[in-house]
Amino acid sequence: MAAEDTTGEAAIIIKKYANRRLYNTQSSSYITLDDLAQMVRTGVDFQVLDAKTGSDITHAILTQIIMEEETHGEQMLPVSFLRQLIAMYGNSMQAMMPPYLEAAMANFQTNQNKLQEAFQSSMGTDALSKMAESNMAMFQAAASAFMPGAPGAPTPTAAPTASEGDDIDTLREQMAEMQRKLDKLGK
Repeated sequence: MAAEDTTGEAAIIIKKYANRRLYNTQSSSYITLDDLAQMVRTGVDFQVLDAKTGSDITHAILTQIIMEEETHGEQMLPVSFLRQLIAMYGNSMQAMMPPYLEAAMANFQTNQNKLQEAFQSSMGTDALSKMAESNMAMFQAAASAFMPGAPGAPTPTAAPTASEGDDIDTLREQMAEMQRKLDKLGK
C-alpha cells in the first residue's frame, strides 16, 4: 500500500511499531525522527503507517518532529502564534485554517524563490568574485593597520587605483539594481 506524491512517484512507507521504532520499508532499516526530518528537508515524500492497524499517522509524526525541533533546536513558532493556533481548535473557522496555512506557506516559498532569483541574476559570478576580492583587500588593509610592515600592507600615501574605484562604482550600480528588483518584488 504505497501512497503517491505530487510527482507521481510512490511515497516511501515508514512503519511505526508499538515499541516506538520507525522502520523504512524502502531501505529495510530502522530510522529516527531526525532521519525523517532530514527526509522532509531534502524533499523525500513518505507516509507513516501504524504497523499494527495500518492507519496513516503521518500527521502525528510530523507534528512530533516539529515538537522535537521546537524543544531542542532554535524555536521558530512564536508563542503568540501557538496561542492563536490553539484557540482556532473547535472554532467555526477551524476548517478554513489548513488551506489558509498551506496557501500562506506556498506564497512565502514563492516569494523566497523570487528573491533568490533576483539576487542571483543581479549578482553574477563575476560580481561575486569582485566582491570577494574587495573583501579580501579590506581584510588585508585592516590586518595591516594592526601589523604595520606586514606583506600586502598598503603604503600610507597610496591612493586607490582607478580600477579599484571602477570596481566600487560597479558594485554600487549592482547593489542599486538589486534594490530596484527587491522593491518590485515587494509590490
